[in-house]
Amino acid sequence: MDKRDWQILQKLYKEKNITKVAESLFMSQPALTKRIQQIEAEYKVTIVHRSKKGIQFTPQGEYLVNYADEMIKRDIEVQDHLANMDEEISGTLRLGVSSFITRKIPPVLKEFKSRHPKVNFSLTSKWSSQIYNQVYNHEIHIGFVRGDYKWIGGKRLLLEENLSLVSHSKVDLEDLPTLPRIDYICDVKLQDMIDTWWSENFSVPPKVGIKVDKTDTCREMVAHDLGYAIMPSLVIKSKGDLYQLPLNDIDNNPITRHTWMFYNQDDYNLKLVRTFIEFMDEINFQDMISKQS
Repeated sequence: MDKRDWQILQKLYKEKNITKVAESLFMSQPALTKRIQQIEAEYKVTIVHRSKKGIQFTPQGEYLVNYADEMIKRDIEVQDHLANMDEEISGTLRLGVSSFITRKIPPVLKEFKSRHPKVNFSLTSKWSSQIYNQVYNHEIHIGFVRGDYKWIGGKRLLLEENLSLVSHSKVDLEDLPTLPRIDYICDVKLQDMIDTWWSENFSVPPKVGIKVDKTDTCREMVAHDLGYAIMPSLVIKSKGDLYQLPLNDIDNNPITRHTWMFYNQDDYNLKLVRTFIEFMDEINFQDMISKQS
């Protein structure tokens, strides 16, 4: 097997779908099926069973997937260490970011790239809980995680923002249970913050009139006076004409949401990772984000 085969097995085990894997690898389905058959012939085993329910891996197939995972990990380590031997900062920096940070980070990467032109980026956008797991499993160098997670590795606080009520015009907090609310899909940490605040203030559930998939869509719904929402303040700022009220907890302290940069201490030994972390220490990320909003 070669690197392409490792990727095929890894993606197929994750997706359990020939069509999706073929599309993601820019292969035709017949070519992908043929390559799987060639791997099976090479090792004289059956890797997968195909049925109406999709792809099921055999024990031998799962063993090869674990082998592929290990080889991909080793290949990345080799690339990292070879780049680390170069006197000039080079290599591919693997980042994991939340969707909000994805929209805000291009100017940061542009500035870093201008200082270190031999650096490339591999960036994935996922829920913060998934990014946390990626950093923990050494799948990425650095994760931008929104919410407070326990982390024993290296970390930097990047952003601090209020949890706020936002509406088209001023509303009274005591009226919220009778007003239409716009909810949005968010990560577990943020949802817990919102639910905790609500339960501390009201004994009835919110009157959710609309639920959308993104904070941007939610903000636009609020701007069109379709209801109120409870959102992190930085998400709201691009709509400066909306009514905003920072929320407090039961002890009357502001409810704040943090964004962290997580990394593993052993990755800090790589010049590329260490240089990027020092770069992030140099710039004012909070101020940069606020200016973009």
